[in-house]
Amino acid sequence: MKKVAVIMGSDSDWGVVKAAVETLKGYGVPVEAHVMSAHRTPGLAAAFAGSAREKGFGVLIAAAGKAAHLAGVLAAHTTLPVIGLPVAAAQLDGLDALLATVQMPSGIPVATVAIDGAKNAALLAVQMLAIEDEGLADRLAAAKREMEAGVVEKDRKLQEQY
Repeated sequence: MKKVAVIMGSDSDWGVVKAAVETLKGYGVPVEAHVMSAHRTPGLAAAFAGSAREKGFGVLIAAAGKAAHLAGVLAAHTTLPVIGLPVAAAQLDGLDALLATVQMPSGIPVATVAIDGAKNAALLAVQMLAIEDEGLADRLAAAKREMEAGVVEKDRKLQEQY
């Protein structure tokens, strides 16, 4: 099975990123987490992205706040799918990171999830890997059935009350 790399621009992003790592592990997906900065270690980020396929990665998740150029830097140096995870910062509540992540130039696509949407970033990575992995696809389908059953149960309880 391909691995997923979760790259954060700062260790202060771990509070958000942790949910992605836990979700990936919950699906049995091998995951590595690293700190690399688009601005402070651009060469390191570029080298990691450039060699990621050869190292067995299938998807990269890039978590960054403020200027949030990490996803774009990684995407510029790989042909693997990159998922941008904008992280909220105190100044603009993550809107700056969201816009910086989603507004990629033509030819450098980055899939982008919601601000602080670590679990969805992980689930999107799992869905990408599940294209070629039937076991992962089955686990995703089971999780969706469980989610549906949970909503149906909540509705049933609501209907009993009213």
